[in-house]
Amino acid sequence: MAADETAEGTPGAAAARRTLPATSWAVLGLLSFGEELSGYDLKKWSDWSLRFFYWSPSFSQIYSELKRLEKAGYASSRMVAQDTGTRDKRVYRITDAGMDAVRRWARETPVDPPVLKHGPMLRLWLGHLLEPEQMRELLLQQQEFAEGMRRGAEADVAAAQEEEAWAYPTLTLKWAERYYASERDLAAAMLEDLEDLEDIKARGTRPQPPTDTDTDSTS
Repeated sequence: MAADETAEGTPGAAAARRTLPATSWAVLGLLSFGEELSGYDLKKWSDWSLRFFYWSPSFSQIYSELKRLEKAGYASSRMVAQDTGTRDKRVYRITDAGMDAVRRWARETPVDPPVLKHGPMLRLWLGHLLEPEQMRELLLQQQEFAEGMRRGAEADVAAAQEEEAWAYPTLTLKWAERYYASERDLAAAMLEDLEDLEDIKARGTRPQPPTDTDTDSTS
């Protein structure tokens, strides 16, 4: 066993395994593709893939999770000398126990439903406190952001197809490309809705809900 690898059967390892957060599983999942990676590599890989559909952990989060995974016995590390003469770097590899654990987690753990925290829609929800031009600018920025993310996912799909091991991550990148296209189109539709609402307000009329009489006459 490596000097800095925690024994699988120790109480500390058992406690660490019981408290693994989603970020730990994401980092362990990146290691499950079989590469020996540094913290920098893991950040680069997460920026390339995870950010499109989950989130990309910061460097500090990645290193915290790597320590947690080592304590749980799911990853091991070693120092590697650099050819360039710079300081040695620490690289991480998934252990057999880690591979078993992340496979079990992927197959058996209930999947949390998506939680939507849509900043632009929260701001539009408070549109009565904003000027119309502010709302238009907000939606234009959202449209531009979504199109930028769509293009990024499209480019990464092309790059990922060169690596056979990334066949399934490529599918998630294709999903991300479609998702951000829909976000872009939703922002465009909201711009039209906003314009329609401003026209209604300018005319001083608003659509009225059906009355009991209207309901009776159509029944």
